[in-house]
Amino acid sequence: MSHVVNNRPIIAVTCLSFEARVAAGPGVDVLCGSAQRYVDKLEAAVEAGGSGIISIGIAGGLAPGLAPGDWVVASGVVTEGVRIPTDSRWSQRLLQALPSAVHADISGVDAPVVARDDKRALHESAGTVAVDMESHIAARIAARHGVPFAACRVIIDPAERTLPPAALVGMRPDGRPDVLAVLRSLCQQPRQLFALLRVVADAHAARTALFRGRRRLGDNLSFPGHGEVQFGPVSEPRATFQLAREVL
Repeated sequence: MSHVVNNRPIIAVTCLSFEARVAAGPGVDVLCGSAQRYVDKLEAAVEAGGSGIISIGIAGGLAPGLAPGDWVVASGVVTEGVRIPTDSRWSQRLLQALPSAVHADISGVDAPVVARDDKRALHESAGTVAVDMESHIAARIAARHGVPFAACRVIIDPAERTLPPAALVGMRPDGRPDVLAVLRSLCQQPRQLFALLRVVADAHAARTALFRGRRRLGDNLSFPGHGEVQFGPVSEPRATFQLAREVL
């Protein structure tokens, strides 16, 4: 366990319920769900004394060669043609804990980027390597309040893959899984089963990497103001079926 020398909490921004459980730790306040739903809560958390904001979880791959389970530490977040840089000191600490991570800009969007051609277009136009739907909102609020911001994400779907419809309906607004919605989608389009099983395998790789990487980040998520990083135990995911329930 690491010593916390600053009692102001770190605010972790996530989307899925399992991401929230991974991010949680002493001195970490976690927000989970659709980012648009907790803007006010994030603003209030910063105003109440949050020491920094980190966006952590999974992301879609945009750059060729990034595989499910690969880590990306953002050098900046690009959204609507504007680039918001991350805190360089915090990012370097994240890279020290995750030495195999790619350090590059990521994109923030308000709607999922699911088609292979759309991923390629975003990669070419923005010069970014990954995309998620939370980092840009967190980055804007951090910049507005002048607090450090970082983003580290694990690739779940590679750039060359188009997600099936069932993969897009499996999350409720609060980040919890919606298994019935997935089953309904499968009943309507049974031919997507193979693609969905491939998504489950990708998600398993991403979740495993996320748990292992979180252990390396320490309780403080490598925040520079909270002492040295100490490695500690984090439970590994138990089964692919459980993963499917939580991620899809």
